[in-house]
This record gives sequence, structure tokens and C-alpha cells, in this order.
Amino acid sequence: MGMYELIKSEEKDKKLVIMIEEGYTEKDKESKSNDGDIQKTAIAVSGKGDPKRRLVSLDVFRGLTVALMILVDNAGGILPSINHSPWNGVTLADFVMPFFLFIVGVSLGLTYKKRLCRAIATKKAILRALKLLVLGLMLQGGYFHGLNDLTYGVDVEQIRWMGILQRIAIAYLLAAICEIWFKDDDEEVNSGLSLMRKYRFQWIVAFLIATMYLALLYGLYVPDWKYQIPSKDSSSAPKAFSVKCGVRGDTGPACNVVGMIDRKILGIQHLYKRPIYARTKQCSINSPDYGPLPPNASSWCQAPFDPEGLLSSVMAIVTCLIGLHYGHIIVHFKEHKDRILHWMIPALGLVVMGFGLDFVGMHVNKALYTFSYTCVTAGAAGLLFAGIYVLVDVYGCRRPTMVMEWMGMHALLIFILAACNVLPVVLQGFYWRKPENNIVNWNWLMTGLYDIFKEMEESPVLVIFHLIQMLFLVMVREKGDRMRLAGLLVEICDPDRYRA
Repeated sequence: MGMYELIKSEEKDKKLVIMIEEGYTEKDKESKSNDGDIQKTAIAVSGKGDPKRRLVSLDVFRGLTVALMILVDNAGGILPSINHSPWNGVTLADFVMPFFLFIVGVSLGLTYKKRLCRAIATKKAILRALKLLVLGLMLQGGYFHGLNDLTYGVDVEQIRWMGILQRIAIAYLLAAICEIWFKDDDEEVNSGLSLMRKYRFQWIVAFLIATMYLALLYGLYVPDWKYQIPSKDSSSAPKAFSVKCGVRGDTGPACNVVGMIDRKILGIQHLYKRPIYARTKQCSINSPDYGPLPPNASSWCQAPFDPEGLLSSVMAIVTCLIGLHYGHIIVHFKEHKDRILHWMIPALGLVVMGFGLDFVGMHVNKALYTFSYTCVTAGAAGLLFAGIYVLVDVYGCRRPTMVMEWMGMHALLIFILAACNVLPVVLQGFYWRKPENNIVNWNWLMTGLYDIFKEMEESPVLVIFHLIQMLFLVMVREKGDRMRLAGLLVEICDPDRYRA
């Protein structure tokens, strides 16, 4: 998510245009050519005083996160083992959001490494955050109705206020304000301890945020509450449900403080309508996947719950501040070994502390964005970033990561087009004769293929279908996932399904 600033400075009576861009670790000096055009000379950093170059590892890390997001969004329904954890625990999909927040923090450390006018920098940070908020409302507030629906528009009484981009906007704004206002510009950094002293006020903010979150999560009283869901028959009255709570410190799906605050402040009608806990054993006979309600389903199973709620987004700020610390290490330490050392130690410590807290009862939970979840995911982000840095920026293995680098440089565009289904929604607007016959809904293609083969013997068609099944099943290792995928492919690839 590009953050670019153009500022002017004076150096030895010569005016220079300095571009501070995320992913760069030193100034990019630009000089005017004879024709008056501005020519940019890229300058980058090496750990041992080599010719300076772009810090590619940040782009690769961002691109890898985008690819991971696309993978879990599209394959998570088929392979529940990589989909978001139904409640407690952590899966591959649960690392995507913290990785993005961590990367935003690292980028901020590079963007604001030079002294700026604080008022102007704050104004620009607020404007960027507002742009992300508006974009998030458009993409995830319900304005686009998604696949298989060519209509658009949203009832303001039902709009979803929170979302992925909204959470990133909140974390970015608070972290940017901390970086602009809460650092000691007079402190020289020559060790890890002096780095902590220079940014001590930012660590105080992170500590206060985490303390406030824990105090609210375990201290607030959650009363009984009610909700309604529309009846399938539009003429019937909505179904009403009552959830019994009356507890403090509960971190289960029904009676946690995170959900209560969202219901009170945002309103239950503005929350995400497909809660993640609908995949728990209490709510789905196909758990850990979505499915029909079991006979003894809990009363809260169909209640809206926002995975990017208000209180959980508070802890997202801490993840962003941890990433900001990693950006500071890039700015103040030039040797590869110093950077890697200062990255690896806190990352390992965070991972160990997070799983230790989970072991003693403070569960790793993405929906609540618990403190243990923050530690595990931020530590994992630090370890992965350090590994990518060694591979790409130290050893120069760029060719295998070129695709990820490109995706990282266009992360926001890919997120909008792919992850938010904007591209599929646009493409399905072009169809053949009937709206169902579009390139997004591929059942019509299977029907056409069947018509092509219907004059042939049935065996060639079955051979193709079986080859498709084998290809997918070879790629899946877990037995349970293989069985579910095999059943799905048998249903999809049944020729009788596509007969007129």
C-alpha cells in the first residue's frame, strides 16, 4: 500500500528533491536534466557499504502475503484446514491480516525516517486513513453484492462499518501519529538499548493499548442479549433468539466483550452476517466447515459477529507498532548481521510468549485478536521477514521471487480486484444470452464441453474428469481434506449434472 511523500530540503546550497518511498532504505536523489525533466537516481542500502539498492524483501513479503490471502480465500472453502480457525487456534489464513499490519508498520518506519513538519505529516496521514476507510466501506460494506448477483447498492441501515481496510486504516493512523510525534530526535542510536530509548514513548503507547484491551476483555460485564434474523418467508416475522450470558472474562463465541462492544456501538445490524464461529461443532455438522445447524445448536450460532470489530482492532495497532520497530532497525542498523540479530531475538521471544500464554489459558484467537494471537503472529511475521531479507537482499536470489515482488508493488490493486471480488463482479456482467452464462459461473462451460463430447463414447469424458480429480488429490496431503475434495469433485464432474 503505497505511501509516497515529496519533500524539499537544502544541502550545501543545492536544492534536492527527496522522495521517501516505502521499500527504500536511503534517499532517492532526483536531479533535473537539460530538458527540465526530473531524472530519478535510485539509491539503496547494503549492509556492508555496497552500492545502495532497493530493499526488495519488503515487496516480496507483501506479495507473498497477497498470494497467501488469495489462496486461503479461494481454497479455504475446499480445504478447511487452511481456512480461518472457527474460534480458538491458528491456521494459515489467520496470519494474513497480521502480516499486512506488520508490513504497514515496517513501511511507516521507512516513510517517516526523515524529519518532517509534524502538522503537515499528520494531516496527510489522516487523509490517507480516510481514503482507506471510504474504500473499505465501498468494497466490504455491502455495496457490491458479490458473485451471481448483477445488482449493487446497500441499505445504509444494514451497511457493514468495519472491514479489512478499515482496520488497516485505524492501525496505520495511530502508528503514523506515534511515529510523527512520539520519538526522541536527539537520541543517537548505536545499540539495541539506545533504539529502545529513542522510541520509548511508542513502546509506552503499545503497553497502554495492550493493558486497556486486556482490562476490557477480562473486566467488563457481559449481560444477556437478544437478536433477530429474517425469516426465509418474507411474509413471516423475523426469528428472535435470546443468548444467556451474565459473566465477566468469557472468551467464548457468545459472551465475549469484543462482540458486546460492537453490538452496543456499531449496532448488531451493521456486523458481519456470516460469523466465523458458525463453523464450530456447536453450530455446524460439517465443522470445521460451514454446514447445517446440528439439532442441539446453540442460540448464538446465527448471530452476526464482526471479525474486524472495534476492540479487536485496538490490538491490531500493537501489531503495526511491532512492525514499526522492525522498520526502525532497517533505518538505524546498516550491517546485515545487526539487522538479523535485532529481528530474530524479539520475533522468537514473541512466538514463545504467545504459545506460552495459550498453554496457560489465554487462547490464541483471531476473531478476538487476543494478546497471545498478537504475539504469535507478529513473531511469525518477524521471522518470515528476516528469512526473506536473507534470501533476497543478502544473497540476491531475486529471480525466484520476481512474481511476488511484482504482486507486492501492486498489493492494493490486487486486493481490490481479486480479494474483494471486484474483477469477478465486473467480468460476470458480460454473459451469453442469460446472466448465468458468464465466465465467472463456469457451469455453462462444463455444459458446453459435455455437448461437444456427447457424440463421442462416454469413456473419454470420464478419463478427463478422473485426471482432474487425480491432479487435485495429489496436491492435498491431509486425508480428511482429500476425502472432502474427492466428494466435491465427484459431484462437480458428474456428467449427468450438466445434461439439459
